[in-house]
Amino acid sequence: MGREFDVVVIGGGAVGENVADRAGRSGLSVALVEDALVGGECSYWACMPSKALLRPGAALAAARGVPGAAAAVTGDVDVAAAFARRDVVTHQWDDSSQVGWVESTGITLLRGHARFTGERSLSVDGADGPVQVTARHAVVVATGSAAVVPPVDGLAEVRPWTSREATSAQQVPARLAVLGGGVVGVEMATAFADFGSAVTLVVRGDRLLANAEPFAGEAVAAALTDLGVTVLFGTEAQSVRREADGVHLSTGTGADLVVDEVLVATGRRPRTSDLGLETLGLQPGKPLTVDDALQVTGADGGWLFAVGDVSGRTATTHQGKYDARVVGDVIAARFDPRSSAADSPEGATAGDRSLDADAERAAAPWSRYRATADAAAVPQVVFTRPEVAWVGLSEEGARKKGLDVRVVGYDLENVAGATVHAEDYAGRAQIVLDEARGVIVGATFVGPEVAEMLHAATIAVVGEVPLDRLWHAVPSYPTVSEVWLRLLETAGL
Repeated sequence: MGREFDVVVIGGGAVGENVADRAGRSGLSVALVEDALVGGECSYWACMPSKALLRPGAALAAARGVPGAAAAVTGDVDVAAAFARRDVVTHQWDDSSQVGWVESTGITLLRGHARFTGERSLSVDGADGPVQVTARHAVVVATGSAAVVPPVDGLAEVRPWTSREATSAQQVPARLAVLGGGVVGVEMATAFADFGSAVTLVVRGDRLLANAEPFAGEAVAAALTDLGVTVLFGTEAQSVRREADGVHLSTGTGADLVVDEVLVATGRRPRTSDLGLETLGLQPGKPLTVDDALQVTGADGGWLFAVGDVSGRTATTHQGKYDARVVGDVIAARFDPRSSAADSPEGATAGDRSLDADAERAAAPWSRYRATADAAAVPQVVFTRPEVAWVGLSEEGARKKGLDVRVVGYDLENVAGATVHAEDYAGRAQIVLDEARGVIVGATFVGPEVAEMLHAATIAVVGEVPLDRLWHAVPSYPTVSEVWLRLLETAGL
């Protein structure tokens, strides 16, 4: 038997849930297809459990940095309690609460794996057999990404950890090798060092956090070293084998690195290999290229959308959810029969869905129907110690765009808020200025708990707030955010 809906969303993670919710608010009927846990990677194997694992070590470090509190810290991280708290955060990998929310919104949840059988048509293989599903108006692919295991000789055979195994671990390996110096690599190196593992971080390049400003990666590398992590730059595994004494990693330089587990954190790929994309003339296993309305550019007719990791535009949950809100609004305005031409993102009603006016809408850079922040104002937080938070363009990225750049930095320990925060507070803030326009196009913070400072910078970048106006945004005293005043003073205001 077939089922028909106005909109079908493939993928019930945080991004797909947001698309379905946003599109369904208009009254369109929406089906959400998920073959695993509703809530997806972020809820069970990424953002939420990883931060739960990192939090105990961060709290202990914060207490130890404050005279008067440090004396109360009498031990190290209680690993069993940390794992138990992680299990609470992930709801014991039980998605019933997420399912309850989906059902409460009027969205129809279809359990199973979806494959395209043609335009707007899918087969969903569920527990009771395949069901044919048709979308009257739109299909949204929100299937996320999966960890990549690089083609290193013997690596796959030793069954390495990925982020999934690391965040759901029930035991702490005595020796852990982490391959990769990106966000997952440095966060998990921090967490397992807190838990007592002898961690070795194997980095092919010459710096950590390659997408951040160089000083951020340097600070994290120094902190990991202080934590007892061995950081090997310019190194990569050439072969891997399991022997009686553990897993041997040969790097071609000196003796093998011998560990109990290997965590691969070298990148991710979009989950598009088994969706039947070839029936639409699209290439499986590749990102789905989209425009700023998140419409797949390789599919005719304006019915197919892709959002989140699967589009290759975003790699964070928060940015994916932003894109989800955009595409949900586009679909609601474009296909809701109650929408007027004035409301429609391309100036057309549901009966006349020509996309000819899309270019006119694109001229409004901050239209709610265009995901323009993906290019100008992507925020990222790394929950290491120190934390790293940045938004917008790095100095290098701004210069590559041909901007007239000036960089202004300030040490966080020199503001009054840092003095009262911790005895050994250290960190740095840096802004990237577009001199021609007099606005901030990028900002980076490194230091304890700087993640909570990032949104102010995000607002400044997205709002393109002129520096002479930003001068009148007075930071409270004594807080670490007083660094905004010092940055502007350093910039000459």
